[in-house]
Amino acid sequence: MKRNLITILTAAVLVVIFVLLLFTFQVRQSQVAVVTTFGKTTGVYQPGLHLRWPWPIQQVYKFDQRIQTFSDKFSENLTKDNINLIVSVYVGWKISNATNFLNSFPGGSIEAAQSQLQSILTSAKSAVVGDHPLSDFVNANLKQLKFDAIQSEIEQTVQSELQTNDYGMQVKFLGIEKLGLPESVTEAVFARMKSERQVLISQAQNQGKAEAIKIKANADRQASETLADADAQAKRIEGQGVAEAAKTLPIFQENPELAVFMLRIKALQESLNQKSLLIFDQRTPPFDLFSGTWTNAPSQ
Repeated sequence: MKRNLITILTAAVLVVIFVLLLFTFQVRQSQVAVVTTFGKTTGVYQPGLHLRWPWPIQQVYKFDQRIQTFSDKFSENLTKDNINLIVSVYVGWKISNATNFLNSFPGGSIEAAQSQLQSILTSAKSAVVGDHPLSDFVNANLKQLKFDAIQSEIEQTVQSELQTNDYGMQVKFLGIEKLGLPESVTEAVFARMKSERQVLISQAQNQGKAEAIKIKANADRQASETLADADAQAKRIEGQGVAEAAKTLPIFQENPELAVFMLRIKALQESLNQKSLLIFDQRTPPFDLFSGTWTNAPSQ
């Protein structure tokens, strides 16, 4: 009897589980679900436990609402100046409208969606790259690169195409992943880069020369001003000396002996200013002043 009861309870639990599996479905936090009734969309469900009719009456399609990353294939595109450039981009996208996404791609296939996205990206890259010269992609001067603007243009073009066709997809970010050049144009590109770098070097050299000329001119001007000031100062001092000499000249002309005496005194002072031990001959001017025998002493 006990065995029959256990069997009945087990069977009842299994039936309940089977019924729950048939008539309910669970949506995770990162998902959104679309329910179709006889092939037509009848509801969109957010995370949680929900009721449904079993298949074939209703069918549940669950979609991941997290951002999905995708890298497209290399494709060759002509730049505005007719240079063949190979470009690959990466893109992050998510399902923005689950109903439109299910209607656009049979069974809500992610592979089909990314295949369509690849086609849109290829077209967008070709259009945007064709509007820019190669120097916007490859340039020795970083200020002339336009990566951000080009990436933004490609993203806007793809976003517009997705919205126009109501694919239920939204681009969250997009960027250039790789750039390549065919071997036929690589050498020409390197030559152009070398030429541009040489122009920058020439500009730097010319600026250096101009600055050197400017510095030299300033130095020459300052030197000329200094020499002119020194010459003027020397002439002023010389003039003062001549003026002072002119004041004493009449006195010396009236008394030549006094002039000679003053010159001897001055010579003696200069000798004594050296703070040296002097050994001299008393008969040698001006040291003959110490002997008291100088015959040309000025009269009192």
